[in-house]
Amino acid sequence: MAIVKLLVTIAITTAITIAIITTRTSTTTVEYTSFGAPAAPTLRPSRFLAQKEVGERNPNAADHCHKNPEICSLYGGGGSNSTVTCCNNKCIDVASDDKNCGACKNKCKFSQTCCRGQCVYLAYDKRHCGQCNHACELGEFCVYGLCNYA
Repeated sequence: MAIVKLLVTIAITTAITIAIITTRTSTTTVEYTSFGAPAAPTLRPSRFLAQKEVGERNPNAADHCHKNPEICSLYGGGGSNSTVTCCNNKCIDVASDDKNCGACKNKCKFSQTCCRGQCVYLAYDKRHCGQCNHACELGEFCVYGLCNYA
């Protein structure tokens, strides 16, 4: 019986301690105007209702390039050398995107990276050793992403 009383006492003490620790006391400060009246609280708009600046664009918004494919040429700098194209209604750089490498829906295999529109293994490719466009010297091998790994 003494053990049960001891356990109940410990449980109650723990519960009270937790309640005291987690209770938050808040202090509110009231701002006053120059003539002594309390100032009206400033209302901050919800982040969902906040107004955006004119010309500010949501970076996660779809480009809707299927309706106007010329939008993508603006992102790639335009011209015939642009590698940005419309894939699945989004402007994608097919020279560096692992899910659209070289063409739309051309997904690179596991551990491959898209370099210049080709899926390559950075660990073993002499032209892209360790990173894109890092070529090994003539006669060197690329092993584990390092040229002439000993």
